[in-house]
Amino acid sequence: MNNKKKKYKNNFISQIINNDFDEDQNLSLHTRFPPEPNGYLHIGHAKSICLNFELAKLYNGKCNLRFDDTNPLKENIKYINAIQEDIKWLGYKWNNNVHYSSDYFPKLYKYAKELIKKGLAYVDQLTKEQIREYRGSLKKPGKNSPYRDRTIQDNIKLFQKMKKGEFSEGEVCLRAKIDMQSSFMVMRDPVIYRIIFSEHHQTKNKWCIYPMYDFTHCLSDSIEGITHSLCTLEFQDNKSLYNWILKNTSVKKYPKQYEFSRLNLEFCVLSKRKLSILIKKKFVNGWNDPRIPTLSGLKRKGYTPASIKNFCENIGITKQNNLIEFSMLEYCIRKDLNKIAIRTMAVLEPIKIYLYNLDDNYEEKFIVPNHPSIPELGTHEIIFTKIIYIDRVDFQEKYNKKYKRLKLGGEVRLRYAYVIKAEKIEKDKYNNIVKIICFCDLNTLGKKTKNNKNPAVIHWISVNNTFPAEFRLYNHLFNIKNPEREKNFLSYINPKSLIIKNGFIEKTVIKIKNIFFQFERIGYFCIDEIDSIKDKLVFNRTVGLRELWNSKK
Repeated sequence: MNNKKKKYKNNFISQIINNDFDEDQNLSLHTRFPPEPNGYLHIGHAKSICLNFELAKLYNGKCNLRFDDTNPLKENIKYINAIQEDIKWLGYKWNNNVHYSSDYFPKLYKYAKELIKKGLAYVDQLTKEQIREYRGSLKKPGKNSPYRDRTIQDNIKLFQKMKKGEFSEGEVCLRAKIDMQSSFMVMRDPVIYRIIFSEHHQTKNKWCIYPMYDFTHCLSDSIEGITHSLCTLEFQDNKSLYNWILKNTSVKKYPKQYEFSRLNLEFCVLSKRKLSILIKKKFVNGWNDPRIPTLSGLKRKGYTPASIKNFCENIGITKQNNLIEFSMLEYCIRKDLNKIAIRTMAVLEPIKIYLYNLDDNYEEKFIVPNHPSIPELGTHEIIFTKIIYIDRVDFQEKYNKKYKRLKLGGEVRLRYAYVIKAEKIEKDKYNNIVKIICFCDLNTLGKKTKNNKNPAVIHWISVNNTFPAEFRLYNHLFNIKNPEREKNFLSYINPKSLIIKNGFIEKTVIKIKNIFFQFERIGYFCIDEIDSIKDKLVFNRTVGLRELWNSKK
């Protein structure tokens, strides 16, 4: 690397790296993204992914993808595959092959034995409840296990018996011997190995003892030659254990751990445990439900890799925990979709308009742009006929001075077409309006009305140009800004988080090779490629048209 300092959004971590390069001109930056394969990635993981991969790119370094797979009870190969797909979707490529902590199980076992031989680890026979009790609390110091002073020879034999499966689950465990009086709870003789009789997705049934995350993570970093181990603030206290394990084993490389604030997003929960609860209790339809902030859900909702990466860059990297406005994420996707979304018309709640002064077989065609300012996106054809659909919300029977759309006796302009005037309505036996009878002024194409007015513009679709569609209107899943901190977070579920409408899109749209659309006056939508069928398309609303992030206006 040259002497010119580089910065990723001028955050404190890039400043640390710059200083490290000043001290060691031969330094080669090596980061990693180490997910546990026990769920899908969410927007919080995206912050870490972008940071690690972008820093590696910026400093001409490397970034590993390593699955910290030390608990076969919660892990699944489907999560491994989904995580890889999400990282690729974001546009990142990891260094060489995928790494697994389980690749290092033989080495980790040797390091554990090394601690035992140094008198720094022992096999304990306390139960989980007893270990918790002996550990004490933030105000009360812990006390030593009665098994803490076993001889090294006894501990070696017992650990080997653990490896051979001669104990039952929970009967014994291996603990580091550090300090039961430590002010850091994590340093009070933490468990570093436990017994689990369950098939592992990588090692199958080769092992029945599994290292704990804190023991595994630092050693895996060292084995892979990671220079900068970046993690969120909840692991700040764990740094003491991270460094203790490295110091007391015969590792050759010493990674440095740095912590940054995790992402907290309005109206969302980002805990995998809570997301799992939402899925199990069927409040949402799986890990890719557009109402939850998993990358799969955001992708299905219509978010793009560019919008997520821009969001992560905008929020920055700090040590301060704060709640990010959801409108900031929406700003990023609007900005991206504004450049790529095809403009068309759609009617979500159709109501018929009869233009009584047109012939039954009247038909006129207009060529309209797919984007108002990007000619390269092309054009498409719309059809104008005697009978058209408009959205029910665009008509009001009773006079209201503030209502600027179609009303009895009032005029509106049909987008790309003529001015019409509502003169009469027809209702069914339930008093629902089923037909609006209007006059169409054929002298107003591209012109003002006779009284020189510019009436409001509404969207429409000819009955001869319709294709059935389902529109899924997604709203916040929770009614409060910070459900993450609520113990009974499920009681704040928004019952209107999904509203489904059945209407029409322009038939010509189905020939356009694009999945992103701006339905004029309604919002940005994308085709749901999972649930759409040949005879009916499903559209997910990505975001409305209104800009809410005031600080970016």
